[in-house]
Amino acid sequence: MKEMMSLYDFLGRPAGGKLGKEVMAVAVEHRIKCETREVDNPTYTGIVYLYPKEFLQTYFRDKL
Repeated sequence: MKEMMSLYDFLGRPAGGKLGKEVMAVAVEHRIKCETREVDNPTYTGIVYLYPKEFLQTYFRDKL
């Protein structure tokens, strides 16, 4: 089973809308299966997307 992570979990900080849209666009382009999780905390309430950890590692490695 693949480990699924939000951008916040992976980066250790809020990713922001722009980066979130960029990551989602690449995931859709490469047909990466994503999941969602409902979040309700003092700074954000709503749905966050979860990506396979391996995808996020590759995405951010290639960005450096």
